[in-house]
Amino acid sequence: MTEIGRGIEVVIIFMIAILGPSVILAAGGYASIQALGRNPSAAPKIFTAMVVLLLFGTAISVIALLVLFQLYSPTA
Repeated sequence: MTEIGRGIEVVIIFMIAILGPSVILAAGGYASIQALGRNPSAAPKIFTAMVVLLLFGTAISVIALLVLFQLYSPTA
């Protein structure tokens, strides 16, 4: 495979690995703000759910990047 083709593959995979979890986090943040607007007394429960969502979204992106680095690391 040529270097240009490999570079394009890496860029596309990076975009998927970063944009996917970012969309999840944005949708979760939007939903939590709406929920807080409707029911401010439920803030502790919403905060807990938001923290769990952030942890899972971050874990997905980190795992995707680690897999990407493993797949495209130079072999010795």
